[in-house]
Amino acid sequence: MTQIQTGEGRFYIAGEGKDLAEITYRLDENSGDLVIDHTFVSEDLRGQGAGEQLVRAVVDKARDERLKIVPECSYAAHQFKKHAEYSDVWSSNAPRG
Repeated sequence: MTQIQTGEGRFYIAGEGKDLAEITYRLDENSGDLVIDHTFVSEDLRGQGAGEQLVRAVVDKARDERLKIVPECSYAAHQFKKHAEYSDVWSSNAPRG
C-alpha cells in the first residue's frame, strides 16, 4: 500500500499525478470536534483497505490532539460502527443510528 500523506484538512494516497484515495475533515468551531465529511477511494485501490487506513489516520490525529470525531460521511460512520476501538474518539455530538 502506498504511504498516506497529509494536507490541509485531509489525508490522501497519491499516485502518478492524481489522488488515489482521500479523506477530508474539518474542525467544527462550535464543538471543537473533527468532522469527517468525505471519503474517496479510486477503483485502483478499492478493496485493499485504503479507506480503513484513511479513517484510522484521522482517528490517530484525534487521539494525538485529544479531539473527538463526528463521522459525517457514510463510509466513516460505517467504520466507526464496525470498530469498537474508535469509541474513545467518537463524539457524543455524532448520531449513532
